[in-house]
Amino acid sequence: MSQTIPLKAELSSDNKCSFCSAMCCQYITQQIDTPRSIQAFDTLLWQIAHQGVHVFKDCNGWYILVMTRCGHLLANNHCGIYDTRPMICRNHDNAACEFDVPIDQGCEYYFQTYDALNEYCRKRFKKWDQRFSR
Repeated sequence: MSQTIPLKAELSSDNKCSFCSAMCCQYITQQIDTPRSIQAFDTLLWQIAHQGVHVFKDCNGWYILVMTRCGHLLANNHCGIYDTRPMICRNHDNAACEFDVPIDQGCEYYFQTYDALNEYCRKRFKKWDQRFSR
């Protein structure tokens, strides 16, 4: 039996998770220092070249995002270690989450591929392609 998603007005922090596919448990993020130099962006380019690695910037700063499902997520998308889950999971606030706004729409920048980040770097740095000649 499929579950019908209620109207947005009927969704609340209390019931929203029961209609979600545990999107917040499908990746990990790590905030990084704001990249400013060609070298810093070149390092990001190396990181995003790896499968499942994305880079984004939102109102809180820059992040590395690694697409990887939590090993404790059950087939029904419930937490298999709910009572002993880490503090970061306990502190997660679903008031504004991926269920409401997909991550690629809620960020100032969101790069999923090497080519997308490389294109951004070419526009940002006039000498981007000259970094190899040093």
